[in-house]
Amino acid sequence: MIGCKLKKTLLAGILLTFILPTLLLPGQALADAPYRGYTWNQLGDDVSSINGYLYDSSIDPVNTGAGGLKNPESLFIGEDDTLYVVDTGNSRIVHMDKDGGLINIIGDAEGSGKLQEPKGMFVKADGTVYVADTKNQRIAIFDKNGKFIKDFLKPESPLLGAKFSYSPSKLIVDKRDYMYVVSDGNTQGLLQIDSGGKFKGFYGANHVGFSWTRLLIKFVATKEQQNQLATVKPSEFSNVDLDQEGFIYSTTLGEQVNQIKRLSPVGVDTLNIGNRWYGDYYNDGPFSMASFMGISVDKNGFITVLDLQTSKVFQYDKLGNLLFSFGGTGDQNGLFVTPSAVEQTSDGLIYVVDKGRGRIDRFRTTPFADLVHKASLLYVDGSYDDAKSLWQEVLRLNANYDMAYLAIGKALYKDEQYKDAMSYFKLARSKVDYSSAFREYRKLYIREHFIYFFAGGIGALLLLFWSAPRLYRRFHAWLYRQKPTVLEPAKGEIG
Repeated sequence: MIGCKLKKTLLAGILLTFILPTLLLPGQALADAPYRGYTWNQLGDDVSSINGYLYDSSIDPVNTGAGGLKNPESLFIGEDDTLYVVDTGNSRIVHMDKDGGLINIIGDAEGSGKLQEPKGMFVKADGTVYVADTKNQRIAIFDKNGKFIKDFLKPESPLLGAKFSYSPSKLIVDKRDYMYVVSDGNTQGLLQIDSGGKFKGFYGANHVGFSWTRLLIKFVATKEQQNQLATVKPSEFSNVDLDQEGFIYSTTLGEQVNQIKRLSPVGVDTLNIGNRWYGDYYNDGPFSMASFMGISVDKNGFITVLDLQTSKVFQYDKLGNLLFSFGGTGDQNGLFVTPSAVEQTSDGLIYVVDKGRGRIDRFRTTPFADLVHKASLLYVDGSYDDAKSLWQEVLRLNANYDMAYLAIGKALYKDEQYKDAMSYFKLARSKVDYSSAFREYRKLYIREHFIYFFAGGIGALLLLFWSAPRLYRRFHAWLYRQKPTVLEPAKGEIG
């Protein structure tokens, strides 16, 4: 019965996948978006989906007192939802309200606070602004009114060495006023700097994975040949963000898996168990892996990242499950020329900095995304039963959404409906969950039918007890039965 129901849901969902946006969003149908909504399934195939985000509007301060933006690299949205744009080409920070109205310009005045091609920034709850002043090789600090307070130059430490190149590009500041700094070209991890500017050590460094090629070279090549080969170094961080619980999220360049990490207080990745692929699966083309340059984690734990290679934005839940993707390269609204940063306001709007156009594009959620977000929050919190009805509604609207099958399977598993859970895990192509449900279903089935298994076992023993002696006697007789005797001729008798 459940199989029939799933087939009907699947058929209805396929039909509604392309019709629903027109019904829910008059004048803003799926066909109006310059990109196709999709997710990835467990087989590595992209599956069409209803778009979760649509282009809303753009912010271009060229007509304000700030003038135009030139190669903006980063964006930070404060707790009051105001925008801080790192206007790298103009060596300044532009502070605007959420609709683009100018509030202040920071770091453009002559003096000790003048910035030189900054690339990143962080704003504390009290309005204190920390700027990664890249060209000046320092962290510059301003108060909430944009007045320069102090700076921290290159930290001195034997761990860094005299030849260490300090080029701060991104940073976050925790509740202790410790700074975690991304330095361009550094592969040893984030620089951890205390509130006094002292270097406390490297944090959350990436690791070099095992390679059979390197192992073979180690045993075969001579020392001279090994020295000529390039030294394999860990991948470097490209960006960093801080969630409300104090976890640090990072993006890494040059890795095919686990490009997004959630680092614990001791620098251990708590997001990925084993290897997980983020972004698109590349089979051909000029690149083979995602290059995430921007990351933003909102108050609900949704992780939104920006891939420079494809100019696409990907959003994941707190567990790392892909929810939506949108954007791409192009001149239309909703596409980007050269995106560089992504951020989110408290009302769920996503802002993407397009430094190729010198503007900020704003995206809003669709009703489908609002539904998925509600269901995902309950799912991540372990409230599978409460989320079940929402995920069923998601499947009614879009039967291609594998995440919904997985979540419903979890709810059924929790309710000990293992057989039904197996059906949903199969549709979600989750082998691990299917095996767990099958193992529990097998135990439950044996327990419920124990009397039959017990009776069958007793019957088998009785049958064996009754038939074994007869079978043995027959086998013994067959084995030792006499063969026909052949008479031999007597001596002297001629045959």
